[in-house]
Amino acid sequence: MRIVVLAGGIGGSRFLLGVRAEAGPAGEPAESVTAIINTADDVTLHGLRICPDLDSVMYTLGGGIDPERGWGREKETWTVKEELAAYGAEPTWFGLGDRDIATHLIRTRMLDAGYPLSAVTEALAKRWQPGVRVLPMTDDRVETHVVVADDDQGTNRRAMHFQEWWIRHHAQLHAEKFVPTGAEDASAAPGVVDAIAGADVVLIAPSNPVVSIGTILSIGQIRTALAETAAPVIGLSPIIGGAAVRGMAEKCLPVVGAEVSAAGVARLYGARRDGGLLDGWLVDETDAGTSVDGIEVRAVPLWMTNVDTTAAMAHAAIALAQEVGKRA
Repeated sequence: MRIVVLAGGIGGSRFLLGVRAEAGPAGEPAESVTAIINTADDVTLHGLRICPDLDSVMYTLGGGIDPERGWGREKETWTVKEELAAYGAEPTWFGLGDRDIATHLIRTRMLDAGYPLSAVTEALAKRWQPGVRVLPMTDDRVETHVVVADDDQGTNRRAMHFQEWWIRHHAQLHAEKFVPTGAEDASAAPGVVDAIAGADVVLIAPSNPVVSIGTILSIGQIRTALAETAAPVIGLSPIIGGAAVRGMAEKCLPVVGAEVSAAGVARLYGARRDGGLLDGWLVDETDAGTSVDGIEVRAVPLWMTNVDTTAAMAHAAIALAQEVGKRA
């Protein structure tokens, strides 16, 4: 079975562990799985191009992630960060670990030499051997910016990179809009459209629906490919019992007018029969009874406590896809 997964960040990385386990024998590569990863969180700092979601996927699937933080390298050290702080070099709010910097150095050097991000990602993945095909959503530069209001009246507005809003300001500044700058003119990275067109099932990971999955969908070619694919599209809710499992989805959903609930996210994505994204939707057992017009909803355990429970989530998503596909 050819499986395509749209994912971003820590939740998407952990979900891919389960998909890989479900798709192939233990310890073997799942060559039938293609992961399309959000790149709108990417940012340039200290002259280095940083791709947080791509790196989280590589490190997690390659066994190099810090298991406690859920991001960055295991056994990381911070000498360079401390030296930059001693020089007073800005920004001080984004920490670059010594091991992590090596990845950014190689990526930046290859990008500066003219290699596209997809080729750079393929080269970096040769070291980590993630066991699935990892593709950036685009080779073009797309970055999520946040329009914030600095006062209660909303008269003083400014835009900042999403990373600054989230990491520096901890999402405390009132966000009025998320803008995926560059997305309107961006093309899907090589292999992305073909993977979606040839898929047997497309899975939407329980990642942030606004700034992870939402930015992937902002690429017109990807949105069109999802509308045209014969494969069922099944999503997994990142909201359980009215709260985000991880991250800041509850901070982002109200900005786009969506309810912070499993049903709210499903309605944000929309039913494919009505021009939206989803054929099926998995919610946690806590949210059993959720219903959304035009979308098949099933309740299963959605806590990714370990690889086995996450593989069971992937299995349930694929089973729902097969059920939807037979009915179609």
